[in-house]
Amino acid sequence: MKGFYRLPPIVNEPVKSYAPGSPEKKELKEALAQVKATVADLPMIIGGKEVRTGKLMDIRPPHETAHLLGRYHQGGKEHVQMAIDAAMKAKPAWEAMAWEDRAAIFLKAADLIAGPYRQKMNAVTMLGQSKNAFQAEIDSACELTDFFRFNVRNMHDMYAIQPNSAPGAWNRLVWRPLEGFIFALTPFNFTAIAGNLPGAPALLGNVCVWKPSKTAVYSAHLIMEILMEAGLPDGVINLVYCSGPDAADVVFEDENFAGLHFTGSTGVFNEMWGTISRNVAKYRTYPRIVGETGGKDYIFADPTADPAQVATAIVRGAFEYQGQKCSAASRCYIPSNIWPAVEQRVRADLAKISVGGVEDFRNFVNAVIDESAFNKLSAAIEAARTSPDAEVIMGGRCDKSVGWFIEPTVILARKPDYVTMQEELFGPVLTVFVYDPAQVDATLDLVDEGSVYALTGSIFSASRAAIARYTERLTHTAGNFYVNDKPTGAVVDQQPFGGARASGTNDKAGSILNLLRWVSPQNIKETLVTPTDYMYPNFLEE
Repeated sequence: MKGFYRLPPIVNEPVKSYAPGSPEKKELKEALAQVKATVADLPMIIGGKEVRTGKLMDIRPPHETAHLLGRYHQGGKEHVQMAIDAAMKAKPAWEAMAWEDRAAIFLKAADLIAGPYRQKMNAVTMLGQSKNAFQAEIDSACELTDFFRFNVRNMHDMYAIQPNSAPGAWNRLVWRPLEGFIFALTPFNFTAIAGNLPGAPALLGNVCVWKPSKTAVYSAHLIMEILMEAGLPDGVINLVYCSGPDAADVVFEDENFAGLHFTGSTGVFNEMWGTISRNVAKYRTYPRIVGETGGKDYIFADPTADPAQVATAIVRGAFEYQGQKCSAASRCYIPSNIWPAVEQRVRADLAKISVGGVEDFRNFVNAVIDESAFNKLSAAIEAARTSPDAEVIMGGRCDKSVGWFIEPTVILARKPDYVTMQEELFGPVLTVFVYDPAQVDATLDLVDEGSVYALTGSIFSASRAAIARYTERLTHTAGNFYVNDKPTGAVVDQQPFGGARASGTNDKAGSILNLLRWVSPQNIKETLVTPTDYMYPNFLEE
């Protein structure tokens, strides 16, 4: 059966409220209880088969480290090689499959996530990664669903990009998958990103080796289960649990390595880029390197900004999901004329915010992901307490007796180049620099030059002329730029996400721009009536 097929309507998945008495809140509470009551056994999935090593690693909720949520089977280099072999074996049939069949698999996976698996996906993300109900809903239910659906629409639109043809010829553009396999290395902080990094290349006919973060194995395994239920053929995506160095040692030495899809730290990305460049002569094709890395995301307010708006952006932008978002606000530039009002509102909001486990839906802030993150953040807070160049003015308490809890913390920097104004912490720690209202232009320079990153940023002003000027002045400081709003909360198909400078390659996840990175176009010209005489008219005499 052949045809040009019209897709079903593709729209953003609505976010459920989880208000008191709502059916979704009852369903989620039940799912949390069910997940927590079972000690999960999570094997790797290679070539469609469950692979158990017996080397079991505990999964414990970051907010309740005494509880055993499950165990996963740690693998090694041999399992990475198995995954590559399985991917390459699956490749011919998968890339030959009709686009509508590949699309149907991901559309079905999206409907499974949005429907029967919604609350289990939320529950696993909440317990495994310490997200509250709202943060899990917008991530593991809605954004993951949106990625799978909009990737299908973007693939459909991309395939429709075709060249013109002159009379007597027919030109066609073939959107081939890459020649080899894709390595997807995914983070803990967004279940949606973890599913999209192998999912987007696979949709286009590529095969993948997927290594999730060790602190997000549970949700990754569930995504894999759903894709298999949706009909994903064996070996198209292979889920392995191993150390980063073990994976790199095998993947980057293989001649069939064709691309890297990564979200994580800038340092790790730089190391991998260097390894790939040193090995480039080994590969059958130049690998595509796509990465979204660190951020030191800012809020800049001018003297006309509304203090209430700025304060709300600070609290939401800096402290939702414990600041563990690539886009989270972590440095603020506030003029002294509005700072007292902003400080008062932020202080009042933080006094009302509760910190604790995810099963109590009243908790706005939960635990940071693991002990390493806790130690890094608590050390930075303690350093600020004793520094002559900074002061901890709100929060700052750190408690690991039950889980990895860092209280929402605001540091006041006495100089704009204080370390926490420049370096990414990835936690609920915000640093504020208060500037002279007469020094707006000089402060814009600080925003631009104060960090190596350029992921997200937001500006607040009541002046339209000023907004236009700031937008132009700060154009290279953020791949996602917000006017009178917090610098977080990008939605698929509304704010394609990614940044430049040390924040990555800015290939905009969830958009056609990202999908273009996973194909190698081939142009075909077919001549309809083939010439039989080599002569052109200009060579003839009058």
